[in-house]
Amino acid sequence: MKSKNDFLDYQEIRTVLNDSPDLMCRKMELGRQTIQIVFMKNLINQEVLNEYVIKYMQTIPEKHLNYTYLVNNIPIEEIKTEIEKNEFISSLLKGFSYIYFLNEKKGFMVNCNNTLERSIEKAETESLVYGPKISFTESLSSNIKIIRQNLNDYNLCTDSLTIGERVKKEVRIVYIKDIANDETLNNLKERLEKIKPDNINDSSVLAQCLEDDHYTFFPQLLLTELPDRFIYSILNGRIGVFMDGSPVAIIGPANFFSFFESTEDIYLRWSLSTFIRFTRIFAMIVSLFLTAFYVATMTYHFELIPSKLLIIIGQSRSQVPFPPLLEALLLELLIELLREAGARLPSKVGQTMGIVGGIVVGQATVEAGLTSNILIIIVAFSALGAFLAPIYEMGTAIRIARFPCIILAGLWGLNGIMISVCILMVHLLKLTSLNKPYLAPLYPFRKEDLKYFLFRLPHHFYTKRPVINRTKDTIRIRER
Repeated sequence: MKSKNDFLDYQEIRTVLNDSPDLMCRKMELGRQTIQIVFMKNLINQEVLNEYVIKYMQTIPEKHLNYTYLVNNIPIEEIKTEIEKNEFISSLLKGFSYIYFLNEKKGFMVNCNNTLERSIEKAETESLVYGPKISFTESLSSNIKIIRQNLNDYNLCTDSLTIGERVKKEVRIVYIKDIANDETLNNLKERLEKIKPDNINDSSVLAQCLEDDHYTFFPQLLLTELPDRFIYSILNGRIGVFMDGSPVAIIGPANFFSFFESTEDIYLRWSLSTFIRFTRIFAMIVSLFLTAFYVATMTYHFELIPSKLLIIIGQSRSQVPFPPLLEALLLELLIELLREAGARLPSKVGQTMGIVGGIVVGQATVEAGLTSNILIIIVAFSALGAFLAPIYEMGTAIRIARFPCIILAGLWGLNGIMISVCILMVHLLKLTSLNKPYLAPLYPFRKEDLKYFLFRLPHHFYTKRPVINRTKDTIRIRER
């Protein structure tokens, strides 16, 4: 490997890039100088190269045709002069052009990148009724621009790192210097520096690498495509991470209740936000345990059902050949298959598949005697409860946790449900996010933080930032 400033010539570059047909070399004889311009033809902006590099060198006086003058005066924003071999090849593959002076045995690189970017669009996975509708894009520079335009604080820091051994990608750690906790920040940076894979495909994969517990199915870091949610989080002392090529930002540390928050809660009146937030938490409980409670009562605890309702359920189940446990698992699996099929099909076809498939298959299973109509209603309620979680990963985790609860309820009845609740609580108590308790502010209990996570209060109550984030500047609203 060559040291800094000891650049490669064209033939060496061809060897390193395995004689790539996309590698081009433009050789120019200008006065007494012989100059090679090496670039990847499908990665550069041809107009930038022609106008600001080639044409510029052709118009300047011969006495200025040297390495030193061009480095200082070429009208390109980003220039690299000191660079190692690995970074040199990586820059070439990012759209840089290499200008090499054969006579002087010196060269430098200029950024002629032709970035493919989509325009800012409406958020798809986190839809809102109130508030800004824009979402992040795959361009790291565009995402940082969105944040800086909406948060023009001079203490806003965007530290840059590079991850990936083969495919190198830029990562930005975004935080507010006088708010973010230094211990959490250093912990996050250490974890990022320890990641040594060949390639990280997306921010969601990076979040999995940063998690404290890799075996749980509960997410420990927030993923969002909404700039306003990102800004609100870092203003409360959290830290954000962007990765080039991903339209999703990572936010941490996160707790269990933050996955049931929506930025819409901020824009609605506090009473409405509190009601909706409790509705989401109630829906999660229903989604987890309603089907399990049905299985437990149908198998072991008939005395809990009112006699009139028991007669109706008995008539509904009279033709069903399966025990309640198998019946519930069959229908839950069917719902999951319909949901997955609807998600994988094109949007218009997927919606039709979900609605028509659910109605047709549900009606057919009842008429065929494979399940009872009461269970179809219960499973439908459970499915709706999981979909109420604003964060997709948490909704998926709830759907997965539902199956062990149903199995334990089928084996030991209400005792099985209590066992599943105990196992779930112990598991959640053990989880952490960037070394911060996952069940905060309930454990450890922080009364002053309940208004951030469990319910909403009028805005004048939010004079301080959440205690659990251990922020440097704790004051949000200052007296005049």
